Amino acid sequence: MNLRDKLRAVDGGSKRHQQPQRQYTSCWQRRETRPMEDFPRVLEVRGETVMLMQGEEMPEDFDPRRILYLDTETTGFAGAGTVAFLVGVGSFAEDGFTVRQYLMRDYPEERFLLRALEEELAQFDVICSFNGRSFDVPLLRDRFLMNRMNPDCLDKPHIDLLHMARRVWKLRLKQCSLGRLEEAVLGIAREGDIPGAQVPQRFFDYLKTGQFDLLRDVIDHNAQDIASLCVLLSRMARMYEHPEEALHTEDVYAMGVALDRMRHPEEARRCYRLAMGGSLRTQSQLRLAVSYRRGGDRRQAKEIWQAMAMRREGGATPYIELAKHYEHVEKDIPAALEMTRRAMMLLSEPTLFDSTAVQEERNAVQYRYDRLKSRLKEQ
Repeated sequence: MNLRDKLRAVDGGSKRHQQPQRQYTSCWQRRETRPMEDFPRVLEVRGETVMLMQGEEMPEDFDPRRILYLDTETTGFAGAGTVAFLVGVGSFAEDGFTVRQYLMRDYPEERFLLRALEEELAQFDVICSFNGRSFDVPLLRDRFLMNRMNPDCLDKPHIDLLHMARRVWKLRLKQCSLGRLEEAVLGIAREGDIPGAQVPQRFFDYLKTGQFDLLRDVIDHNAQDIASLCVLLSRMARMYEHPEEALHTEDVYAMGVALDRMRHPEEARRCYRLAMGGSLRTQSQLRLAVSYRRGGDRRQAKEIWQAMAMRREGGATPYIELAKHYEHVEKDIPAALEMTRRAMMLLSEPTLFDSTAVQEERNAVQYRYDRLKSRLKEQ
């Protein structure tokens, strides 16, 4: 036997003792249906209301049943190599709200997870997520490309609840994580929930040990996130349609500011009027007056500033606004000068630590006063 035959014999023997390679043919899947009574008014969400909330177009034939609620659990929070190892989606079926989850048990199963997601997306018109526009969808798009798959299935109208929630609840709650909103807005209390920061390590521990139970908490966490997205969307839509039902005037005021920025003045004014009964009365009145002024209804704006000045609300601001009105709209220089003088009196008393903004406001009012006096002398 020559050397070549000996090497072949050794190689053949080693092959006989090799373990067969695992064949990857699918990813792990889970499906559960939750009762409709857990999702009040979700099928009443209208496309017009969503556009009011987000300021973007929705499909003309908008149907809440055609929304796919999406959430991912990933191996990290940013950067190259981050993978969505678990993708959960939710939608409405005849018997309730169905959550479907797809998990890759090892990296070669990622393409099967993505194919399942592609099939899901093909059946729906709109994606709804929580920060998905900035994180989940860009990450999934990258993973589609890395697997040489077409990411066009992700190109759908997107309702991102994070940004809408911040506009409405950040003023009162400060923090607007999904967990915080569940507790403070939806009345959902999670028990034994895994913190999001621990999720990547759980997956890595699972890969090392093969113990699937390490992922049970992650799977349950993801399922609850998806269900909460649906409830949060309907709750927010209800607030926009019926702000008079809101329990906190801070939320109504913040909603008015958001509507103002989205250029929906009538809806914004409705919120400001409702918020005038709470702790943000002064700010609501000032916002309402500015809204009328921008809309060309200067008479309404003037009446609000006059009423505030009479009640001594808003400090010097109503007087300053009235001074501008009398000077530029009614061309009444004496009245403008008198309003400026009253504003100067309110700003004249120094405090122990005057901020730069206060000093700048005093300087501006003083400059206005001197200019108006000069104009009065010229008449």
